[in-house]
Parts: sequence; C-alpha cells; structure tokens
Amino acid sequence: MVIEIASFGLGALASAAGDDPTRSSWAVALALFLLVCVQSALVGFLSSRALDWLTERRERPVRLAVVTAVFTVLACLTTLALVRTGQVDAAVAPPPVLGMAGFACGSFALCVRRVRQTIYPPAAAAAFTGAAVAVLGFPAGDALGYVIGVLVTGLFLCFTCRFSAWLLQTVHELDRSREYQARLAVAEERLRFGRDLHDVMGRNLAVIALKSELAVQLARRGRPEAVEQMIEVQRIARESQREVRDVVRGYREADLAVELEGARGVLSAAGMDCRVEYEAGRALPPEVQSALGWVVREATTNVLRHGDARNCLIRLTAGEGPDGALTLLVENDGAPDGVPDGPPGSGLAGLRERLAVVDGALRAGPVEGGRFRLVAQVPGPWTRAAEVGA
Repeated sequence: MVIEIASFGLGALASAAGDDPTRSSWAVALALFLLVCVQSALVGFLSSRALDWLTERRERPVRLAVVTAVFTVLACLTTLALVRTGQVDAAVAPPPVLGMAGFACGSFALCVRRVRQTIYPPAAAAAFTGAAVAVLGFPAGDALGYVIGVLVTGLFLCFTCRFSAWLLQTVHELDRSREYQARLAVAEERLRFGRDLHDVMGRNLAVIALKSELAVQLARRGRPEAVEQMIEVQRIARESQREVRDVVRGYREADLAVELEGARGVLSAAGMDCRVEYEAGRALPPEVQSALGWVVREATTNVLRHGDARNCLIRLTAGEGPDGALTLLVENDGAPDGVPDGPPGSGLAGLRERLAVVDGALRAGPVEGGRFRLVAQVPGPWTRAAEVGA
C-alpha cells in the first residue's frame, strides 16, 4: 500500500518538475512528494494496526485513524491549493489526491466491524473533495471529476482491503479452531480414561465406605461381626487394586491397530491430513503391541503439542528376509524447536525404555524439508508388511 501511494508522489514530482520548471519549482514538487510519502506511511501503519484489531490482537486504533484522517485532509487541501495558485500543473493534482483519499478510505474500512459501514469513508471523502474544489473555485466539470474519481477509487480500495481482511480473519479463525480441536482431542482421551476408572472404582469405593461404617458401629457395640466386615473391606480393597491395575494395563497395552486408528481419528479431528498405512495380519506379541502402541500415542501427542503440523504420515512396515525388522514411522511437517523429551517414564526417554524390553530402538529428529520424523524398530523376523491383530 505504501509503495502504491508513493508512486503517485513520484509521478507528481516528475510531472511538476519536468513539464514547466518556471511554473513549478523543484522545491514545490519535492514538498508534494514528501507530503504523499508521509501520508502513505500513516495509511500503512493504520492498516497494520487495524488488521491487528480485527484479529483481536490489540485495541482499535482510533487515535491513529483520526491523525491519518486529519493529515489526509490537509494533504489533499494543500495539493489542490498548489494547483489553484498555479504552483503545480492541474494535470499533476488528480493522481496524488485520488491516491491519498482512496488508500485512506481503504485503511478506514479496516477500522469498522460491519461491512456495510465501509461505504461511509468513500462517501465522506467524495463529499469533502467536492466541497473543497468548489470553495477553491475550480470549474464545475473538474469538481465533478474529482468527486467521481474519489468515490470510485475509495469504494474499490475499501472492497479490496475489506476482502483481504476477511481472508486474514478466516485464516486466523481456522488456526484457532485447529488449536481448540487439538485440545479437545486430548481432553476427550483424558475423559475416556477417567470414565473407565470411575466405572471400576465408584461401586467398590461405595461398598468399602458402607462396610467400614458398619464395622465401626459393630465395633462400638463390641460385636464380633465387626471383624468379618473388616475382612470383607480388605477383600474388596484388594479386588479394587486388581481392577485398577487391569484398567491401567489395558490402557498401556492397547491393541496396536486400535492405537493406529485412534491416532488417525485424533489428528484428523485436529484439522490435520493424517495418513495411516498398515495391513492386518497375524497378531503381534502383546509386549510388542504395547511398546509400539505407546510410540503411536506419544508421537501423536507430540504432533499435537510441539509442532504446527498440517499433514502426518504413520506407516507400519516389515523388512524382508530373516532379519527384517518391524518399523513404525511417524512423520509430520511441523518440526518442533528441538526434540521433545522428558524424564524417565515420559516422552522419548520413556519410549526408549519400553522399546528396550523388546530389543527395539528409537530415532527422532528433524529431517529435510522442515519435517520431523520418529522411527521405532523392533527386530524380526516379520513376514508380513504389517502383522497387526485385528
């Protein structure tokens, strides 16, 4: 925007100084050029602030809009006055006046919420220009030409700027929606685990509380049945421990095929293009499924949290030959700043510990093209491309 408006100033400088040096001096032409440049800088700065306001990153630039409007009025009046006094050729005035008024209208259109309000700046600019040229004594034809020119230029630039702002707002909303979807996907998984744990523990804890209360009452009365009730409480507590371990074991040792499809669903829900490639075959050993399932989970979490990925590839393959290793590849285009890791039992360090149980290995890091790749390998042989139990 600044370049376009400044080009009008260059045209004014060249025309005013080159056509008739005796009538328009270089000093006047240079002053006109600087006036246009300063106004273009104000318009560019206002447009930037207004776009930040439309994307809810700062307050509406009201004061800057007022300053820009006042300066634009003074700049247009100065240009018209120079033409009227004969210091600038009449053919030089329309480009800078139309440029300053039009681009100012475009920046003002970014400072309003409703689209229908964008018609006000061009209408006001056209009315002011018409009044100014009439007061300065320009011919009626020139006044009409200025009014039409400012109105058409202002409407066109208002539409252009507003359309660009709409595109920016749409991209901003999509970005924010993707972030919310990723958070909701993680929260949904946490709620699922919480529901499973509540279903298992809720009933048992209620029974423990009732039997403990009964045992207290019996003990206060000196009844021997209190011992039996406490033995029952102990039995239920141990059963609860076993059921909790089963829930956690099921969470940690989930079926690999389920984890792969779950990763596809979570990443797709977060707005990413996720491609999962594997084939169903004979079942893998439980310990291998557990280790690779954790790799899929942690890699999915890293894609959601650490990068700004738009597409992700998850591929499970097996090498050929007697020593062919089972390879799980997770690659996305949102490389994080550094390799995410954590204390033992979490992050990539925890994954390496789990893979070590099945003699597996893990590699992770940025690769060419701004992508991040995680590769987990478990030694074979594996005779199918992906031997994942259905």
